[in-house]
Amino acid sequence: MTTTTRTVTLRIFRWSSGEAERSQAYRVTVGPDTTVLDALVDIQRGEDSTLAFRYACRVGMCGSCAMVVDGRERWACRTRLQSFGDRVDVRPLYHFPVLRDLAVDMTPFVERLRAVGAAMTPADDAPSYARMPADAPARREIDAAIECIGCGMCVSACTMVAHHPRFPGPAALNRALTLQLDARDGARDDRWAALLSDDALWRCHGQGNCTDVCPMGLAPTASIIRLRQLATRRLFGR
Repeated sequence: MTTTTRTVTLRIFRWSSGEAERSQAYRVTVGPDTTVLDALVDIQRGEDSTLAFRYACRVGMCGSCAMVVDGRERWACRTRLQSFGDRVDVRPLYHFPVLRDLAVDMTPFVERLRAVGAAMTPADDAPSYARMPADAPARREIDAAIECIGCGMCVSACTMVAHHPRFPGPAALNRALTLQLDARDGARDDRWAALLSDDALWRCHGQGNCTDVCPMGLAPTASIIRLRQLATRRLFGR
């Protein structure tokens, strides 16, 4: 059995403190299962040890290797090069400060979560071991939204994040929905103050870019729509 290989040119975004941005080309040999991450590791280990990027699990679980490949947010470890042409552009996620080359600072992601109170605050009357049964209506509704692993791809794809820096972004609003529907949380009233501000729910234009790129199959756009429905009921006392 023969294995088909070919040569692909990776044009990689390069930048470090004190240097100008540039694109650097590397030629790599790829087979049917060679991923972008495989190629980056080979380049770093065998050709250019200064190339910086982030990864951890290498098996499509952690999301730390998120970057923009040929204009679309992807996990490098899940992206096979055989599905692209002979030249592939690779750059860091948008809307995040670049630390070096393909590695970005995820601090803004955490700050956006914090802006909407994304940590659960147990209600005063919640029992020590409060439970939300799997068959509870609220649990069934949030099941589709709780698998976010914080890779940041939806934030990179969101055009509103670019235009409005105070917009929490799709991941934070998706997380807010799971808490607003959780009867065990005691900060729902406080969270509404942030969600109903001019910079939050009403900034989303519903373009769906976040949903399109989510590697976990989540639909932040749907979560934002559901939050708007809850907000309308709250405002009109229904």
